[in-house]
Amino acid sequence: MAQPTKENKNNDDFNWNRVFKIVLGWSAILIGFFLIMIYTKGTDAKTTTVSFDQYQKLLLEKKIESATIKKSDNNYEFIGKLRNPENLNINGRQINIDRFELYLPYTNTDDSIIKSWSENIATYNIEKDDGGWLGPILSALPWILIIVFWIILMRRMQNGGGGTKGIFSFGKSKAKMMTGSQMKITFNDVAGADEAKQELSEIIEFLKSPAKFQRLGGKIPRGVLLLGPPGTGKTLLARAVAGEAGVPFFSISGADFVEMFVGVGASRVRDLFDQGKKNAPCIIFIDEIDAVGRHRGAGLGGGHDEREQTLNQLLIEMDGFEQNSGVIIIAATNRPDILDPALLRPGRFDRQVVVDRPDVKGREGILKVHTRRIPLSSDIKLDVLAKGTPGFSGADLANLVNEAALLAARRNSDSVTMRDLESAKDKVMMGTERKSLIISEREKKTTSYHETGHVLVARYTPEADPVHKVTIIPRGRALGVTTYLPMDEKHTYSKEYLEAMITYAMGGRAAEKLVFNEYTTGASNDIERATSIARRMVCEFGMSEKLGPITYGNKQEEVFLGKELHEHKNYSETTQILIDDEIKKIVNAGMDRAMRILVEHLDVLHRLSDVLLEREILDAEEIDKVIRGETLPPVEKDDDYNNGINTPAPEKTEPVRTEPVKENETTVSGV
Repeated sequence: MAQPTKENKNNDDFNWNRVFKIVLGWSAILIGFFLIMIYTKGTDAKTTTVSFDQYQKLLLEKKIESATIKKSDNNYEFIGKLRNPENLNINGRQINIDRFELYLPYTNTDDSIIKSWSENIATYNIEKDDGGWLGPILSALPWILIIVFWIILMRRMQNGGGGTKGIFSFGKSKAKMMTGSQMKITFNDVAGADEAKQELSEIIEFLKSPAKFQRLGGKIPRGVLLLGPPGTGKTLLARAVAGEAGVPFFSISGADFVEMFVGVGASRVRDLFDQGKKNAPCIIFIDEIDAVGRHRGAGLGGGHDEREQTLNQLLIEMDGFEQNSGVIIIAATNRPDILDPALLRPGRFDRQVVVDRPDVKGREGILKVHTRRIPLSSDIKLDVLAKGTPGFSGADLANLVNEAALLAARRNSDSVTMRDLESAKDKVMMGTERKSLIISEREKKTTSYHETGHVLVARYTPEADPVHKVTIIPRGRALGVTTYLPMDEKHTYSKEYLEAMITYAMGGRAAEKLVFNEYTTGASNDIERATSIARRMVCEFGMSEKLGPITYGNKQEEVFLGKELHEHKNYSETTQILIDDEIKKIVNAGMDRAMRILVEHLDVLHRLSDVLLEREILDAEEIDKVIRGETLPPVEKDDDYNNGINTPAPEKTEPVRTEPVKENETTVSGV
């Protein structure tokens, strides 16, 4: 017969405890109900205890109408009912009673007592009290109930009850243990992180066949730290490891360690590793480890920090005096810069795996994974969609596919089309269309020239990214949006490319000045972006010929808060003036360059603005046709698409303002 495993044993213990709790709870309820029934039975009317002299007086005066006499081994209990209510002195108070009771000092009844009852009471009966066993129970019942209540309270505090932990279980780990049958995600469900999958595959292989590595003296890695921006799939990779490893997998969040009580976090760390040792080999996954692994000694108020106590215990358990063989730690964070250095040294987190945003190939693989269970039409081109989503993380792509599926369902379609995916991409990148926003014709024309200025400057700037789409339909907080599509993935940026970004960012302001000879607030976001790029060029990238390759300003960060508090200026006031002059020079150069391009192609500016004003949205192919002087085909109206793609908005007859106009915004591939 097969021996029960630890898991089955734990399940059996848990089930027996649960049965015991249920039985104990219902027993207490039944006993309490039974006690209430005993005490309320036959006591509908209130009875008063009288003295023996008062009883004799009432008996001799024949004022007792009926009586019940209960005989026990030691005495008689007399319960009587009066013919009429009587006003008696009970314990110094005058009380009007109609029922009374007392214990008669008789052990046996002789003929005279029976005769007295027969002559003076209209009706009476003598009952034998058979509750000899019930009396001791009733007398001991309060103590029994107190003991039962105390047992229930203690068990709830020790084992927890009702989904909450008791005070004696605060030190227990909240980690959830999963086995192979509970984990459905494998590496087939993960795309766009091939290097991370390879690193984790070696750990899985080590767990399955450690002798393959140990024969050459290799040791199992202690821990793997997954680093990367939010939404890149760090937690998904950990789930896939759990599905591939075939070993017990403990999952816990970094915030689950620390509580309001001192020492709880360290106790939970000890309990977590004790569970891991009992189930070794196993994997422990700590999500958002920066919640407990922040740099020590950074408390603002000083004194003892409970989080530091927890981190100290975690460091000891990972690589302390006692070796934890067979327990591998996988942790995930998007803030590796605030982790304590002792946590990152070899022997604790031996490997640091970067899970970055996917490239074109990775995005295509992620799209294939997320569209696996979605019916797609024949016109779907995932490679084109992957090229049009630079900088998207795995979570962004999953959201894009979900938005496309919702849009197709809204149209009662049987499959998701390429148009649905493009519409969803526009919604994710540029925001939701706001066709209900009423804009005057003057503002629409200004917005059209503003966005056309961006398009033309980017089109005639060789270093700039190609324009992907332009629209004057309000999206999100912007009245108009121009999006750019990089030709390839960029990891470093040249000075010429950054200057081109500033140039086409200033294209909208240049168009407004050239056509209307005025400036509007619509270019504020463009100016902010251009100034930010220029400042980084001067202060961080060393791209100023006048100031040279020097970094100006040291960022002072407080790791306890996890953010930058201020920037320390380690330069003189004279240097500050030079920095401001260089920034102004770079931005003004971009503005002048944009103005020259628009003056040179003024006729194209007017033509493209008119077409954009008519159609409200243009893609790259349509923009090229207008620049070449070709005529675009008529707009196809499709009421099924309520997102406004190639669908002109209805004519506004009354330019009534419903809300303040937001600033125009251009989507620029930032540094």
